[in-house]
Amino acid sequence: MKIADILDAKGRTVHTALPWITVAEAVARLNRHRIGALLACDADRKICGILSERDIMRGLGRYGSELLDMKIDDVMTHHPATVSPEETVAQAMAQMTRGRYRHLPVVDQGAVVGIVSIGDLVKHRVKEMELETGVLRDAVIARY
Repeated sequence: MKIADILDAKGRTVHTALPWITVAEAVARLNRHRIGALLACDADRKICGILSERDIMRGLGRYGSELLDMKIDDVMTHHPATVSPEETVAQAMAQMTRGRYRHLPVVDQGAVVGIVSIGDLVKHRVKEMELETGVLRDAVIARY
């Protein structure tokens, strides 16, 4: 299964923010949309970073309540790893595991076409495994 298959199932909506909005505004957006990360893009929609819940927690530990008035550019992860829609779920999972991050922007020919979370990948991998189990069970039953 490829990343494009996951995007086809979940949708290609990507919540973005300009890097100079405040962390407080970003937190409000994360809460409003019930998501775990915002992609920071410049005016030309080029990725310049990603702000995740983890970045916010680290920022709180470092800056305390002052964090809420800071720009997301001050605490976001700059130059995030990306994935192609043609990569497999297994490749993306391995990349996320190595990098220890939970969200991957999906980029096709320089344009952002979606974002996947580790939850999206696990959900689809579980469905894949259930299908494989069903096929194997049917094969065993058919033998007897």
